[in-house]
Amino acid sequence: MAALIKQNTNRLSLAMERTGQWIFSQDIPTDVVVVVGEAKFSLHKFMLVAKSNSIRKLILDTNEPDLAKIDLSDIPGGAEIFEKAAKFCYGVNFEITVHNVAALRCAAEYLEMTDKYCDGNLAGRTEDFLAQVALTSLSGAVVVLKSCEDLTPMAEDLKVVQRCVDVASIKACNESNFPSRSPPNWWTEELSIVDIDFFKRIIALMKARGAKALTLASAIITYAERSLPDLIRDRSGSGTISSGPNDSDTRTAQRQLLESIVTILPAERAAFPISFLCCILRTAIFLGASTACKSELEKRIAMILEHVTVDDLLVLSFTYDGERLFDLESVRKIISGFVEKEKSVAVFNGGDFREVSSTAMLRVTKTVDAYLGEIATHAELSISKFNGIANLPPKMARKVDDDLYRAIDIYLKAHPNLDEIEREKVCSVMDPLKLSYEARVHASQNKRLPVQIVLHALYYDQLKIRSGVEERSLPDASTTRNQLQVDVSLAKENEALRTELLKMKMYITDMQKTTQGSSSGVKGGGVKRPTFFSSVSKKLGKLNPFKHGVSKDTSNIDDGVDLSKPRRRRFSIS
Repeated sequence: MAALIKQNTNRLSLAMERTGQWIFSQDIPTDVVVVVGEAKFSLHKFMLVAKSNSIRKLILDTNEPDLAKIDLSDIPGGAEIFEKAAKFCYGVNFEITVHNVAALRCAAEYLEMTDKYCDGNLAGRTEDFLAQVALTSLSGAVVVLKSCEDLTPMAEDLKVVQRCVDVASIKACNESNFPSRSPPNWWTEELSIVDIDFFKRIIALMKARGAKALTLASAIITYAERSLPDLIRDRSGSGTISSGPNDSDTRTAQRQLLESIVTILPAERAAFPISFLCCILRTAIFLGASTACKSELEKRIAMILEHVTVDDLLVLSFTYDGERLFDLESVRKIISGFVEKEKSVAVFNGGDFREVSSTAMLRVTKTVDAYLGEIATHAELSISKFNGIANLPPKMARKVDDDLYRAIDIYLKAHPNLDEIEREKVCSVMDPLKLSYEARVHASQNKRLPVQIVLHALYYDQLKIRSGVEERSLPDASTTRNQLQVDVSLAKENEALRTELLKMKMYITDMQKTTQGSSSGVKGGGVKRPTFFSSVSKKLGKLNPFKHGVSKDTSNIDDGVDLSKPRRRRFSIS
């Protein structure tokens, strides 16, 4: 507290000292103290009244017999600007610049220091400077506009803001068409210092004056990178961004700024590079922007997804430290939106999207497969999310599935605890028949793959060897796939039958040991009862694993088989 009081005392003493330096009427004692915030100025009423109609009214309208103190704490520009206005009243020279002219103009209006009250007053001087100096160049107009951020609404009422916006838009359009200096886009840096509301007005006027979409995009990109440098300029996805609770106000301001930038993006789809849009979307996800903001960015990226790279998709997928995956919903929506667009184009052109894929679709599919290989190493990537993205491109968009197989193999290697069913789910997105020879050889020796995929790879190569023909003369993929499914099903059935038969043989052996030594004949002339072994024989006769072969009919075997001399049978276990 003592330090604060001392600081305020020093500030007041400094204000009094400055005032004493330029008041020439040292022989005449001051008769009024003007308070502006924490600063106090000891001045002469007659000098102030000569130029300021507002102060004259305060003195005349007061009920005090001798007004000794005037509070002007709400004057635009604060104590610094009032000091210059007071100097003007005393006839002391000071410099008007592009940095203070707007504040001086507003202070002159506040103090009613107009030419109507006194010729050659402060308001007229500032207007002359605006017209003849400040608003003759883009840099001057932008600096004045920047200074108006703390002067609203008075700067708006005096048309200072609108004049600055008009000049800035005109000069920017001229510079974009006919650059006057290097680099040619220097003017975008100039515009990037103003408040977002003023920037939006400049962009709107440039668009109304016929500025090209690429011109507007250049200004918006520079503005976004300068306004959110930590979030947008670093397009690599690396770097540490703090997000502690103390930054909540900053994050809110950044989110509002980002959402405002998105609202002024030109409609032309090719205006922005896709890398910039991906960075903007990642920032929107990080800041928790509105659903409408993220949806707009997702649609824009989907429209030009054929230009996307793996790095662009990775920018969307990871947090700024590169350690954790974002929610991949935005990536899924973007790819899905692109696929739907391609479907619409194919229908419009009278083609069949399921049979023919465009060059753009083929390129995007290859990028998606490579992208899956990059994110597959992360433990938090679930099977459903992996398959969800892999299944988005149509099947015909993959001429070969080698890249997808590589991503699947990486995923299985990074998730070693998956059981057989889960590994089959992961591999379900791949068509083994569309693997190259090298990939099939690798798959046939890959212990991480489920048995069914290995059988597919081995069967296809065996089929080639048996046929003795080139790959192009083999049966088509659908026929081979159907045959493979039948063979795999039969193999599974045979395996199940083999297991069941082994169990039966063990059970019969145990029963024989139990009943050994007992009488096997039937007493008297009664009806023969079916024995256990004959019942088992009937059941085994019905378990025929060879659907197209010829098997012995065991339904009429005599039930009266003597267990002491069992009939010799041969069980075929395939």
